[in-house]
Amino acid sequence: MSAEAVDPSGVVRGEDGVHRCWWADSTSDYRAYHDREWGVPVGDDVRLFEKLTLEGFQAGLSWLTILRKREAFRAAFAGFRFEQVARFDERDVARLLADASIVRHRGKIEAAINNARCAVELAEAEGSIAAYVWRFEPAARPVALDRAALLERSQSPESRALARDLKRRGWRFVGPTTVYAFMQAMGLVDDHLAGCDARASVEAARERFVRP
Repeated sequence: MSAEAVDPSGVVRGEDGVHRCWWADSTSDYRAYHDREWGVPVGDDVRLFEKLTLEGFQAGLSWLTILRKREAFRAAFAGFRFEQVARFDERDVARLLADASIVRHRGKIEAAINNARCAVELAEAEGSIAAYVWRFEPAARPVALDRAALLERSQSPESRALARDLKRRGWRFVGPTTVYAFMQAMGLVDDHLAGCDARASVEAARERFVRP
């Protein structure tokens, strides 16, 4: 990464001329994810469940590792259609443990299946996963964070509240840091830095987004 990465603003100008948050300019995978997905508000239950699940698998690993395996995860977990994943049994656990294209961790695999069952219950009780999680959206910040502030922010009062309630409902691998990363990615907060080219489009998407 170039010397620009140490700039206090945290914004880096990539070789393609695009200004990005410093963490997103190291690989083409990160650049595409940052520019097209990260922070764009999501109201689709399958995508919300997918992200919560993949954040759980990320524990102890880098997001880049998970991102590069995402299509394999989708194939292995029925496209993250949680109604189907909820019906997975020990044969599926064995199948997943033998699948070298994903992260083969029994605890995380079993947690994903457990969480799918919890997701079914949650959707039935609350109308949708989206309606539930968007209740935890914090008030919009008047100004963007800088690099130092973003590095310090690994969780928030809202992520702690959401994590606590998910755990109460039986979910696993949903600590407040995991949940905050989920909130950043799914657009419940906009943590693109000031000067990042994606920030304006994300803010516009958030303005257009109809909260469930």
